[in-house]
Amino acid sequence: MTAATDTMQVIDENDNWPTQGTYEFAEFYSSREQIITFDRMDTDVMTKSFDFVVIGAGPVGAALAFRISKDHPDRNILLVEKNWNEPDRFVGELMQPAGCQALERLGLGNAFKGIEGVPVHGYYVAYKGKHIYIPYIKEASGKRFKGVSFHHGRLVMQIRAAAKSRPNITCLEASVTELIADYKTVNGVSSMTTVRGVRIGPVHSTPEGDKSYAVMP
Repeated sequence: MTAATDTMQVIDENDNWPTQGTYEFAEFYSSREQIITFDRMDTDVMTKSFDFVVIGAGPVGAALAFRISKDHPDRNILLVEKNWNEPDRFVGELMQPAGCQALERLGLGNAFKGIEGVPVHGYYVAYKGKHIYIPYIKEASGKRFKGVSFHHGRLVMQIRAAAKSRPNITCLEASVTELIADYKTVNGVSSMTTVRGVRIGPVHSTPEGDKSYAVMP
């Protein structure tokens, strides 16, 4: 048996790669129907009370809002992001197995589906004509840990799609301009003690001056 055949057997042994099929939240990928803009904030946001405010709908913020929403379906979450459109930059990334497992624990293990993610099985090292294949180790079940190579902006939009699908998450396109907090001064140094809320303003400043709103969970 050749080395190439051995490698292919290692690659094919896991039939549970998360890159095939249709993403369950695909309909929300580019939808803006769930997004409230700053000019609608006074009627669509200020009339609600929120238990959590998450600043930023990047991979961490959107995933956090999604998980809180799933764990606390009776709570209202405000997710604030300056620009809900797909990030327009050419960035390819590799998520190692630990990252994939973290997404799975958050309920987002299928976020790589439908975005042309490429399964990653380990490392291939080449040096001066010599090469070696270093596969990821196996799980207790016997299947090999998985990694995925993907386009940054597409994964961001997938996680945002999951957040947009949740009825208790309000998606707001605006800027957080200030943390409303309590402070204490010790030896002349002021430090923040408790965050009470946020002040929210428009995405772009206007010559007439910026209107802003305080949101206090």
